[in-house]
Amino acid sequence: MGRSDLVRRAMSKKKHKVMEEERHNFINGVVDEKGNIEVPGCVRNGISKEAANKIFDQMMDFASYAFNKSHAAAYAVIGYQTAYFMKYYPVEYIAAMLNSVMGISEKVSGYIRFAESIGIQVLSPDINESYGKFTVKGDTIRFGLGSVKNVGLNVVNGIVESREKKGRFVSLYDFCNKMEVSSINKRASESLIKAGAFDGFKTFRSQMLAVNEKMLDGISNQKKKNIEGQVSLFSTFDNTEEQFQIKYPNIKEFDKKYILAMEKEMTGLYLTGHPLDEYEKSLNLQTSTNIAKIFSDYDETYGENSIIENTSVDLLESIEDSNINKIIADTLKDGDRVAIGGIISDFNRKITRNNDMMAFIKLEDLTGVIECIVFPKAYEKLSSLIDADSLIVIKGRLVMNEDEDPKIICEQIIPLEKVDSSKLYIMVEDEKTARNIIKDLKTIMFKFKGNTPVYLFAAKERTSFRLSRDAWVDLDTEIVGILREKFGEDRVKIT
Repeated sequence: MGRSDLVRRAMSKKKHKVMEEERHNFINGVVDEKGNIEVPGCVRNGISKEAANKIFDQMMDFASYAFNKSHAAAYAVIGYQTAYFMKYYPVEYIAAMLNSVMGISEKVSGYIRFAESIGIQVLSPDINESYGKFTVKGDTIRFGLGSVKNVGLNVVNGIVESREKKGRFVSLYDFCNKMEVSSINKRASESLIKAGAFDGFKTFRSQMLAVNEKMLDGISNQKKKNIEGQVSLFSTFDNTEEQFQIKYPNIKEFDKKYILAMEKEMTGLYLTGHPLDEYEKSLNLQTSTNIAKIFSDYDETYGENSIIENTSVDLLESIEDSNINKIIADTLKDGDRVAIGGIISDFNRKITRNNDMMAFIKLEDLTGVIECIVFPKAYEKLSSLIDADSLIVIKGRLVMNEDEDPKIICEQIIPLEKVDSSKLYIMVEDEKTARNIIKDLKTIMFKFKGNTPVYLFAAKERTSFRLSRDAWVDLDTEIVGILREKFGEDRVKIT
């Protein structure tokens, strides 16, 4: 029974390698070192090898992907229905999928990226347009207020009810005044401001946050005094914003980075942009792959489905000291060394049994999120670079197995730096020459450090290699003239 259970588990996990190993045992049986028969096998039971192989082939087919007929029929119906909806009602279908994973920010983020990849825009929350859940508006999807932190069902219901009975909100004051005192509080309104739900009022978030508490206190006190049917003889019947004398301070809007951080805090997502948007080219130059490709290759290997499409990755090549290391963007597998960049969205420090410190990092790039593990030995050297919202490049070993999501064992962390859009190419005879001149080049370029990457082009092999980060240059200096004088006018190019 133990052996059959091993086969059952291998079939359920689609482990074809294990299944093939068990084929011999199934047909010929298992005999221990002393000659005792542990498993008789088909041949000993009078079944021919040909028949036994046919039986096992059927089990192999099942291990690929199979169900009993009733299960397969139900799956076929659901598969047809979902394919139909995705073909003819993609906006509605994705909105429904988003609602099914509300509260799980990583999954919501994944579906939003998928929607945008096929041309469906997901709009930010709006106090005059949004409901509790994600809703369809034409060919777009409107973000649901129920996904905003500190905004519960009662608040959302109160907003929708007030909006329908008293009309659209025209300002922050108008919103606070129309809402019932019991339906809104300072924490909820502050969260809505931070999430961008009031951006339609064309007032800076910084200004609204500055007056939010005072405004709610004033309106609340005013409503308590003005009990229904009791009005002061010296006041007008119209409670206007001017009467209440709310004046926004003359201050600038928050930096884009801070606005995005507020959105992330309130919704778990970046809604109006991404901190890495302006680093997209820098990421392509300083990394060997991205998170979407890692998960896509993982799904290819282990037969899982993903909503994240396979993203093409530029072929990166680098030179470190005197060694030429070509990073090849083939299908990634367990044990491959990768360089991946992004922003630290979360991290957790742990103390091991040996009383050493280690860390678990959630690294996010423009395509997804992956966990990176920093073991104690590496943590001692890298701890100063591990901080929330830090922009970094992690180099390490990829861990892929079918029982859990892919991870990266961190070996090195360096800051992600913004790279100049230009590139400097130096042509040399061959790869051997390239190796020999690296030290001299670094000595020359030390005084002219900058953000422009430098490449060596080996004419004989017709391959190019990128120099390490400490050899990049500033094109506003005289470095180009120096290099052209050393290598020749036609051997130094800027693209």
